[in-house]
Amino acid sequence: MCDRELEAEIYRLRFYETRRGTSPARDFLDSLAERVRAKAAVWLGLLQERGPDLRRPYADVVEGAIRELRVSHGRIEVRLLYFVDGKDIVLTHGFVKKTRRVPAGEVEKALRCLDAWIAGKGGALP
Repeated sequence: MCDRELEAEIYRLRFYETRRGTSPARDFLDSLAERVRAKAAVWLGLLQERGPDLRRPYADVVEGAIRELRVSHGRIEVRLLYFVDGKDIVLTHGFVKKTRRVPAGEVEKALRCLDAWIAGKGGALP
């Protein structure tokens, strides 16, 4: 493979920003303990390399276009929700998972971010 082909396979990680300019995913990552944040950074690197092809145990589909990055550290289960738009992987927010399923409220937050992202682009995801 030539360098240009390798470049084309890399996805861009984007942090969704609210109208107020805050980034819930970035704020969540910043709030994590250093070891958990370091592991999340490795998983984010895998996500950047493999994009929507990254599967369990690292990532999974939650609902429709919403996916989760699954970071486990000891007894802590961290989830970062995201969606894919072409070569952009848009991280919406994160949370510490305490139940077996992703809570509906967390999925709804990610779906609102997706809707706002699409509206801002004036169209739909490819």
